Amino acid sequence: MPVRQHRFELLARALVPSLYRYAYWLSRDKTLAEDLVQETLLRAWRSLDQLRDENAARQWLITIVRREFLRELSKRKDTVDIEQEALADNRASLGGDDTDMHDVRRAMLKLAPEYREPLVLQVLLGCSTGEIAEQLELTQATVLTRLYRARQQLRELLDGNTARMGEGTA
Repeated sequence: MPVRQHRFELLARALVPSLYRYAYWLSRDKTLAEDLVQETLLRAWRSLDQLRDENAARQWLITIVRREFLRELSKRKDTVDIEQEALADNRASLGGDDTDMHDVRRAMLKLAPEYREPLVLQVLLGCSTGEIAEQLELTQATVLTRLYRARQQLRELLDGNTARMGEGTA
């Protein structure tokens, strides 16, 4: 096996968990996320010659995952608006010190995609603002603004849950 292919295989294996988390955040479906990652790795392997710099492999794979998701989304005619679906989770607590990952995840899903996606790229994948700007084809200033607004909206959503919990107990 050529050295370059072997190094790519090692790199791809190391990135699979991050790619899966990102695919899951995009699709909100475990099976689809697995399929997206598999298709991503297959496409990446087939077009390995296009990867000029191994240091860019992470961004390259993230781009492929995103495009695969959009490709899959365009194929599906039976999509459902996630905002209209109930997300019942009796284990999740709301607000304050009791806020848990389910609350944060639920609040993030309420963010508009233009705010959610940069936040997910930064938080889940550890992308820099420059990488996010390149990935989403935005300026770095726009990414910074969207990240700021995403955090503000997230804070408001989580604080709103706290206020509603307090009203219900009075």
